[in-house]
Amino acid sequence: MSVPAMTFPSYPGRLLGTGTDSLPSIVFSLVLAPLLAFLYYFLCVLILPLEKALILGGLMILYYIPPSGKESLIPVGIALGIPWWLMATSLALLDVLTSLFMILNIRLALRIPVLGPWISGFLGKGDEFMKKRPWIARWSVLGVAFFVFLPFQGTGGVGATLVGMLVGLSPLQILLAVAIGASAECLLFAVGSDIIWRLILGNISVGIPVAGAVLAAVVVAYVLLRRWYGGEEE
Repeated sequence: MSVPAMTFPSYPGRLLGTGTDSLPSIVFSLVLAPLLAFLYYFLCVLILPLEKALILGGLMILYYIPPSGKESLIPVGIALGIPWWLMATSLALLDVLTSLFMILNIRLALRIPVLGPWISGFLGKGDEFMKKRPWIARWSVLGVAFFVFLPFQGTGGVGATLVGMLVGLSPLQILLAVAIGASAECLLFAVGSDIIWRLILGNISVGIPVAGAVLAAVVVAYVLLRRWYGGEEE
């Protein structure tokens, strides 16, 4: 399978750098995702005690600082008293909003230090990336969703948006794929962490061994997935 690294025929002209936008349209594209994130956090402040709201806000910020990820922040958040469903919702929403920002502002993202060079490098190797993982294009929306579900660096909102573009998905299809994959991954970590934490609090002699067994299983699964994901050939 050969996928041109920078061919996104279904996208608006501004995504390819060939269209023109009015200033209000540019401003709207820039502020929409951050504004939605702020509104969501404001709602969280209203329903949580201030201390818990500050903890949640800190964890949401940390999510954008590598190597932090769902697999580490969700258990920490639950241990600090954030409801499991709120941790899952918050990080899944951040992936969707990040994807939305990328879709609307891909040219700007290319100019951001560190992120821009990473995006350029990823797209430059797009053909090779897709050849090694033909299942992504074959499964279309579900393929990108499973890509997001994988617990690896680069499979969040930014990476998934770029992969969706390479596959040829529409903006709405990309957002749907990110929402499905991120929600599934967040729920898995959140429900699992909550169950283990309750076991530890209820009976530490049972909870600790169960937590150790689950951690060992997660490590084994991660290694196997990493080998499969990184070693695929067409």
